[in-house]
Amino acid sequence: MKISVCGKGGSGKSTLVALLANEAQCRGFTVLVVDSDESNSGLYRMLGFAHPPTPLMELLGGKGGLRRKMGEPSVMSETQIPLERIPPRHMVKRGRTMLVSIGKILQSLEGCACPMGVLSREFLSKVHLKGREIAIVDMEAGVEHFGRGIETSIDSVLLTVEPSFESISLAERVKGLASTIEKNVWAVLNKIPSESLASKLKAELKNRHIEVIGVILTDSEIFEACLEGRALGRGEAADRAGRILDFLLNTR
Repeated sequence: MKISVCGKGGSGKSTLVALLANEAQCRGFTVLVVDSDESNSGLYRMLGFAHPPTPLMELLGGKGGLRRKMGEPSVMSETQIPLERIPPRHMVKRGRTMLVSIGKILQSLEGCACPMGVLSREFLSKVHLKGREIAIVDMEAGVEHFGRGIETSIDSVLLTVEPSFESISLAERVKGLASTIEKNVWAVLNKIPSESLASKLKAELKNRHIEVIGVILTDSEIFEACLEGRALGRGEAADRAGRILDFLLNTR
């Protein structure tokens, strides 16, 4: 199963990815986390890794060499990529959780992130998952990844929605874009200060035909972990993420 997590910038996509990955591992799954967000660099710390993996872009010679090297012999030239075929240099592993990174914008005047979108689409289309394996993808903020076709090989799209009009509006756009490629779309409310506000957000999303399958309340432990750059722990947020994961697994 391949799950993408998308939404407005700052809505907590990486937090949800890390929580879901931890819960999947606790349930005995082998988890491939794909960092497809070219701007946010903190996902590896949330997952408890000391350093990020070498980006897959470098496997193909960086942005400049991507088009030329996509057809040359490498793991990316294969029709299917089992998890064990991902080069160790481009993957970090902890327990049953593996992390790969597509690439990051590292300097000014570097150019657009379109080549990273191409690589994300190709990599996700070729990753071959077996029985107890699951992939969770941290998408870039906004909706451009739909234009690049990255979701074409995704099974389910999770929307992180924070309590703001902008976040709700973006969720409605994502719902429309995902429906054109016939993908399952569900919303997860994140950074919610109260159950009463969660109810109001659910009603707003229901009016837009978006089903909410989970609520992550404001959690001081998560804020502290992100502030200190350390792995997310287990607590109420993890329990809620576990219920979200169970829902997704039961819809396969």
